[in-house]
Amino acid sequence: MKNYNFAFLAVLLFISTTVFAQDPTRFKGQVEKIHQDNPIQENLNSIVFTGSSTIRMWKSLQEDFPQHNVINAGFGGSQASDLLYYIDELILDYKPTKVFIYEGDNDISSGKSTDEILMTFNLITSKIHEALPETEIVIISPKPSVARWKLADQYLELNKKLKKFTKSEKYMKYADLWKPMLNKDKEPMDDIFIKDNLHMNEKGYAIWAKTIKKYL
Repeated sequence: MKNYNFAFLAVLLFISTTVFAQDPTRFKGQVEKIHQDNPIQENLNSIVFTGSSTIRMWKSLQEDFPQHNVINAGFGGSQASDLLYYIDELILDYKPTKVFIYEGDNDISSGKSTDEILMTFNLITSKIHEALPETEIVIISPKPSVARWKLADQYLELNKKLKKFTKSEKYMKYADLWKPMLNKDKEPMDDIFIKDNLHMNEKGYAIWAKTIKKYL
């Protein structure tokens, strides 16, 4: 899939009326806390990890990648549209050499279509590349979970589209975290989640660290 440059104005109109239907300013406090914990001037040209609570709850992120300066810019409960709204504060202001994006999980759960989610990803990656053409973008596949396994078909459809999307530009890559989290029956491992069966425990994040390391 190529970028939607041919209909950019139409997309912006669509985004303004639908993507921000949920008030993104509800995350203002989380975003401000991220800046307090990671002052911009002290963390320029770092590696930014951003997205929903799966990123926010990755407490061992810096420890898992000790040779790199990584910023945890995850904000719990977010969707791709929220990241688009806060793209300056969470990504562009840091001028990262590389950015890892994890969104789509809550989007699917909220009932958004895969095409709508992909359209928002396109806007996010286009804005990043326009502002920071040398920055590499790694899109992390929405993960499988016991709690949302009934939505597996929608997740698989989105992941297929995201993988194809990343192949359209050299500055993008796709990190598949779906397969590593499945057991031999091709269902989510049941020992890698905390009690809510949605968010991961240390064992789950160890799987993520092993996979993500290949993209650093």
